[in-house]
Amino acid sequence: MVDRKNLEEKFSEYNFTDFKWIDSKKIVTSNWVRMKCMFGCKEYGKTAACPPNLPSVSECAQFFQEYNEAVIFHFEKRVDKPEDRFAWTRKLDLKLLELEREIFLSGYVKAFLLFLDSCNICDECAGVKEKCKHPKLSRTSPEAMCVDVFATARQIGYPIDVLSDYKQPMNRYAFLMIE
Repeated sequence: MVDRKNLEEKFSEYNFTDFKWIDSKKIVTSNWVRMKCMFGCKEYGKTAACPPNLPSVSECAQFFQEYNEAVIFHFEKRVDKPEDRFAWTRKLDLKLLELEREIFLSGYVKAFLLFLDSCNICDECAGVKEKCKHPKLSRTSPEAMCVDVFATARQIGYPIDVLSDYKQPMNRYAFLMIE
């Protein structure tokens, strides 16, 4: 059983205070999300932690069924240019990885993080998992795992919209699977 109070204290130590618990079986996965990766993302096929280097849509859906609990961390940010988000998400993802490791070491052996954004730990990705420079740090995004972040965030009351310009704040989400 997950000790939420103890885990929430750990989240607070990392200054992650905007989060919600969710039954992992309520995480929405959809085929359309993978199609968006295939036909709309410049990283498709070019990074080790993005499709097609990931499980199928049905295998992704099954992954979430193997957990009972997840935490969704919410982060809001404005950026001047789209590429400005990468330094911000890299810093947060590395900090979230520290939290994931601490949770793992405290007995939650299935702790697994899904990054806020595509993996950008390295300045240049090797492109295939076998050549990844940091395989212990590399993680995928919820979208790459076929998560409909829009539907999942909305069902627990989080804001998320398609942005029409970069003057609007973006709402980004990281998922921490815990069992």
